[in-house]
Amino acid sequence: MIRLIKKLVILIIIAAVLLLGLSAYVTQSVKGDIAGVDTGSGISNAEAEDCRSLDPQCIMVLGCAVWADNEPSPMLRDRLDTAISLYKAGVAPKLLLSGDNSIVEYSEPDCMLKYTLAQGVPPEDIFLDFAGFSTYESVYRSHAVFMADRMIVVTQKYHLFRALKACEALGIVAKGVASNQQKYAGRYYREAREVLARNKDFFKGIVKAKPTYLGDEIPVDGDGTVTHLN
Repeated sequence: MIRLIKKLVILIIIAAVLLLGLSAYVTQSVKGDIAGVDTGSGISNAEAEDCRSLDPQCIMVLGCAVWADNEPSPMLRDRLDTAISLYKAGVAPKLLLSGDNSIVEYSEPDCMLKYTLAQGVPPEDIFLDFAGFSTYESVYRSHAVFMADRMIVVTQKYHLFRALKACEALGIVAKGVASNQQKYAGRYYREAREVLARNKDFFKGIVKAKPTYLGDEIPVDGDGTVTHLN
């Protein structure tokens, strides 16, 4: 029994080292493509110009929690504010709002749209992805459905590493802008969960796993897809 316990402990240690090692690799391999990493500092003029040099077709905002009153959570609001600021600064001509709408009663894209329109972004410059059920699926669909080859990805810093690695795996040239404007509750849980998520998405990128839904091509270079608002 003692020998079996020792073997199990060794296997657990090996698995933990592999998980942490791969997560560290993902983080280190894309960290040079992230701007605006200091909480509350926004993005510098030099960083904005570096983003423009990519000639991005769009700025993709990754969705997250929406509150019961259809208002964005603090994390989502900061992502949207950052993306809208980049759009208004001329970094990219379009916004791609990608999130979960797997049930009728819950729609991250509609919440994101409502907020974005209220900030003065014209509807013809907004694209909605209602099937962005995960980070990897949002990235995959941005290329396969919305035909984005070059884009800026906006989310919190901890999340950008995984998103940018997925872009790299799927042939998208991308830079990330961190939307950290404050400290968020649940930080340690999210960072622990992210280790597993980075490993999962890394292997999805290798095999080019298809998302839940694809659909007709909607080139992000054209007019936006805003046709309704719940």
